[in-house]
Amino acid sequence: MDHNDYGGLHEDLRLTGSAMKRRDMLRLAAGGVGALYLFGRADAVRGSAGPSGTCDKIPEETAGPFPADGSNGPDVLSHAGVVRSDIRPSFAGLSGMAPGVPLTVTLQLVDLQSGCAPAAGLAVYVWHCDREGRYSLYNRGVTEQNFLRGVQESDSNGELSFTTIFPGCYRGRWPHIHFEVFPSLSAATDERNRVATSQLAFPEAACDEVYAVEGYEPSARTRQRISLARDSVFRDGVAQQMAAMTGDAATGYTARLTVAV
Repeated sequence: MDHNDYGGLHEDLRLTGSAMKRRDMLRLAAGGVGALYLFGRADAVRGSAGPSGTCDKIPEETAGPFPADGSNGPDVLSHAGVVRSDIRPSFAGLSGMAPGVPLTVTLQLVDLQSGCAPAAGLAVYVWHCDREGRYSLYNRGVTEQNFLRGVQESDSNGELSFTTIFPGCYRGRWPHIHFEVFPSLSAATDERNRVATSQLAFPEAACDEVYAVEGYEPSARTRQRISLARDSVFRDGVAQQMAAMTGDAATGYTARLTVAV
């Protein structure tokens, strides 16, 4: 199966309208730790005061068709080795390395109910496509790979980091990284325990610079046909999800995002 045959705008809209509703129903019906944690935060107020002024709850977004969290086929959350900071190589008996422009993704988790204070001890599962726009375990050419997927726990400052590559661009979607937030590392073994699902977006200037690098040619062509205003997820606003970037394509980038839950 080729990603462009069933990915992008059409599939994200379909998932939002059907499978994602099923995921939410399963999570709520489970009555597990994730559901209880989410219920406890349901009355969090947007714009709560925090260390740097105000913060807003991270928008809830579709996980898309390629999460590999057990909700749609493969489940990497059940594999030993998924808790890792460098997500470029495959793991759990699979071999392979995702090439591309180096990228460090640093997320700071903050707690809305505690005035946006750092949230220690939460866990985040991230996943994204390779430089050609393919998702491991799902798309043709990388079905025998599980790279660009991993879990980390937030430290005492609410921070966690992943070493990865700058993702590619595929039809119908602006360049992005998916992530799910869990109340603890032990809860991150079951997608029904998630307390938030969202996506991180990249600034246009960084995308343009990276996609001029050799190996990103398919993404460069696709990038010309999409904009934030036309993206199925980000077109309603991206302020809470746009990464702050430092670095360059030659030496590598760092992307930072504050995630309020």
